[in-house]
Amino acid sequence: MASDTRERRLTTAFVTLADTLVAGYDVVDLLQTLVDTCADLLDASAAGIMLADATGELAVVASTSEKSRIVETIQLSAGSGPCVECFTTGAVVTVSDVTELGDRWPEFSEAAVQQGFRSVHGVPLRLRGKMIGTLNLFRPTTGVLSDEDKSVAQGLADVATIGILQERAIREADVAKQQLQHALDSRVLIEQAKGVIAYMRDVDMDVAFQTLRDHSRSNNLNLRDVAERVVNRSLSL
Repeated sequence: MASDTRERRLTTAFVTLADTLVAGYDVVDLLQTLVDTCADLLDASAAGIMLADATGELAVVASTSEKSRIVETIQLSAGSGPCVECFTTGAVVTVSDVTELGDRWPEFSEAAVQQGFRSVHGVPLRLRGKMIGTLNLFRPTTGVLSDEDKSVAQGLADVATIGILQERAIREADVAKQQLQHALDSRVLIEQAKGVIAYMRDVDMDVAFQTLRDHSRSNNLNLRDVAERVVNRSLSL
C-alpha cells in the first residue's frame, strides 16, 4: 500500500512539473517545485539546486530551507564538497555519514553537522553530457540512497534539466545561457526580498520565503516580479 501511495505521489509530481513547464514557464518556480517534490518523495529533510552561470561558476538558485542553503553556500565558498564534486564529475555523489569527511571536506562537514544533516547526496543536472548544475538532498540520518531513490531523483532532475534547456532555449547557445542567467539573477532578487520581509515582519528567512511564494501563487504573479516589487518597496507583504 505504501508503495502504491509513493507511486501515485511520484506520478503527481511529474504531472506537476510538466504543468509548470507549460503554464507560464517560470524557471524559478519550476526549480522550487522540483526541490519541494524531492524532499517529499525521497525522505529528505531538505533539498537544493545549484546552477552554473555562463562562466561555469555555481550558485544556489533553489532550496527548501535556509539550513540547506547555508551548507550549499559554504561548499561554494570552499570550492569543495559532495555537491561540487557531483558537478565536476557528472556522477551521483553519496555521502552516507558527513562526520567521516572531516579530513577531506572539513568546512562542509562542520557546516552540515551544525545544520542537523548527517548524509548528503548530489544528483547531476545534465543533458546530452552537458552539465548545468546539481540537485542536492540532505537527510538528518546516516545512510546511502537506494537504487530506487537514485532513479527517482535522476528522473526528476532530468525533467527539470529539459525544462531549463528545452527546445526554444537550446536552438542557440546564447538563449540557453540567458535562461540560466535569468534564474541566477532572479534568485538574487528573491534573497533580497526575503531579507526585507524577514526584517519588516520579524520572521525567519524560511517564513519570509513562504510569504513571498504564497503571494506569488495566490495572485498568479511571477515570483521574480513579486520579489522585485518587494525590494523596490512598491509592494508590502
